[in-house]
Formats: sequence, structure tokens, C-alpha cells
Amino acid sequence: MDTHRGETHHETPAGNGGTRLWRNARLATLAPGRDGLGLVETGAVACRDGRILHAGPEAELPDGFRADEVIDCEGRLITPGLIDAHTHLVYAGDRAREFELRLAGASYEEIARAGGGIASTVAATRAAGEEELVRQSLPRLDALLAEGVTTVEIKSGYGLERGAELTQLRAARRLGTLRDVSVTTTFLGAHAVPPGTDRTEYLRAVIEEMLPAVAAQGLADAVDGFCEGIAFTPDEIARVFEAARRLGLPVKLHADQLSNLGGAALAAAHGALSADHLEHTDEAGAAAMAGAGTVAMLLPGAFYFIRETRLPPVELFRRHGVPMALATDSNPGTSPLTSPLLVMNMAATLFRMTVDECLAGVTREAARALGRLGETGTLEPGKSCDLAVWNVERPAELVYRMGFNPLHARVWRGK
Repeated sequence: MDTHRGETHHETPAGNGGTRLWRNARLATLAPGRDGLGLVETGAVACRDGRILHAGPEAELPDGFRADEVIDCEGRLITPGLIDAHTHLVYAGDRAREFELRLAGASYEEIARAGGGIASTVAATRAAGEEELVRQSLPRLDALLAEGVTTVEIKSGYGLERGAELTQLRAARRLGTLRDVSVTTTFLGAHAVPPGTDRTEYLRAVIEEMLPAVAAQGLADAVDGFCEGIAFTPDEIARVFEAARRLGLPVKLHADQLSNLGGAALAAAHGALSADHLEHTDEAGAAAMAGAGTVAMLLPGAFYFIRETRLPPVELFRRHGVPMALATDSNPGTSPLTSPLLVMNMAATLFRMTVDECLAGVTREAARALGRLGETGTLEPGKSCDLAVWNVERPAELVYRMGFNPLHARVWRGK
């Protein structure tokens, strides 16, 4: 087998209604009860109707199993399909000019006063209709899929008014109908106060108008907020989360990125699926997350892009047993990144995470952060047959290399 071709081959059967077998493979199952990555040599994955029947040693295939199609993997590595569990993928425009201005010495404040920053993305997103948002967002989604992503989370938060927020979420849902990928959507109305808007009135609109509309139309799977000095206070976020709970929506939180306002503990107190960023989280926050089962979502792309210097407390999370997930945080302002492979390298290099932690971070723990671990994220019977087949000799290559895509095949729901 040539492990250095870097080719991308998408297996596309007539449908997912039959049985398929990927054999002669090495598996990283990420399954509980197995050490490390749950590696299996000479393994096989069997699938029926889009669901995994068997993921383990080929010699232990169920008696009498016959596949309609057999794929010889020629010793390649199979992992669960990758999961990008924190993105702001749907927006219009870009912020490349601001990037150029910052390199020339302009401050964030100067850029904001000139109409830049998040305000420029909000203006462009509001001006774009659903079709235009879909058109601009598809290339970003395709870049993720080309690196083995089979599930992606997409937030709103660049509309910051009822109609535009709903349009963002509808566009995100549309992406999931145009590509073979599972899309989960998150309402992030509490992202920022729009320029020229009264803070109290905006928060009221988020809670009393936007959230009920989002829930009534089934446009979001979760609710997020930004708890920070430049965004919303813990008390304001608590009000948003209480409203989300009344509507039956789980929550997650942008927390402790630039300062410690107790965001991690706040997220835990509300049973959040995840707390995200976490550079300034303290031991009390880590312990609270551990007790609540809240996942630490680490975002090295943003850390790198805005030149942060305070590392997230990875050792604290290890000590308290807090699961750690990784994501691109793909967004126009602070992480214009669409490479989960590079995210893993950044997490290892910048945050000193291990190979096993990085791979679990974009599969099993990412699924946990979305509340979808029962559906995907590991290679186990009963789960969706979401796979990534790689031209590598060992799992460490997926974390070690930069600017190299060894994806051989991407499989979503068995096809």
C-alpha cells in the first residue's frame, strides 16, 4: 500500500440500505473498555442500513455475515468520522482587510470604531439572503468534509436580530441537505450586542422573541452564549440559559477565553454540554465541569490567530477527569480555519495534548460535546456508520503532519 498518496476517494454505493464490509484494516475504535484509541489490528467494520454491525477483529465477524459489497482497505487505518463540534460556518463576507490592518498596527478598538470587527460580519450577513449564505458557506463545509468530517456543529450569532438569526439557522440546516453530513445547529443570539442597540432591550429580545421562534421552528439543537467582559455577564447568560431550559434546549457556553468570570462553573451549574475556549479557567471551574459532565471544548485555532499567551489548563482537566474536545472554531474574525487535521497538530504543539487526546478530541469527545455520543464518535455496533479511512501507517501521523491530507475515503451513514 502507498501510504503517501494523500488521495481522497469517496465511496458512493447506490444506497445505504444493504450490507457493506470494510476489511483488512487497522481500526482506532475509540470505544470505551479498550485501552487508548482502542486499536485493533486486522480489523473489520460491517454495516447494515447505515448502522455498524461489527467493529473489531475481522476473525470475530458475526457467523453467517455476508456483505453486498466488500472493500479491501489494504491495511489502512479506519477512525470514526471526524466531528467539528464548534463552528460559526455560516456567514457572509470576510475580515481579510482587518487582518491586514492589524498587521500594520491598527488596534481592535480602532478597527471597531471604523465599522469593522463583528459589526462588519453582522452587516454582511444581514444583507445576504439564505441562498447567498448557503453559497458562501458551502466551500467552507466542503473543506471540512475533505478532511474526513462527518458531523459538524454550526452556530448563528452573526444576525443579532430575529429575522437574520433565523435565516442563519435555516441556511445551516440547508447545508445538511446539500452534502452527506450530519449538521447540528446552535442558536447564539447572545453573541454580542448589536451596535446602536440598547443592551437591556436586546437581551429581552433574545429571551422573549428569538429563542421562542427558534424553538417553535425547530431550527436549533442547542443554545450558546458568550460570557465575557466584551460580551455578556454571568447573570445575563444565566437568564438566557433558564429560558433555553424552559424550551427544552440544552446549552453550551463560550467561557473564560479572555478573563475568568466563572464561565466554566456557570456552564456546569446549568448542565451545559460543553464550555468552550477556557484559557482562564481555574481549578474550581474544572472541578465543577467534572461534576456536571461538561466537556472542555478547546479551540487552538483562535488561540493561535489572536496570539493568546495563556494556555488552557489541560493538566487541570486531566487531573479532574474532564473530557477534552477539539474544534476549528471556524469563523471570520478569530479563527478562519477549516482544517481539523491542523487543529490536532496545534493542540499537540501548543497545548501539549497527546496523540490519543487529540484524536479522541475530534471524534468521541466531540460527539459527547454535542450530546451525540450515542449516535456517533466511536466505532461500536448500533452507531451510525461514519468512518474516515486514512493512508497512514500509525495514528500519530494524523496529528504530526501539517498541510498534508491523507484521507483515502470518507463514509457517512454507511455510504
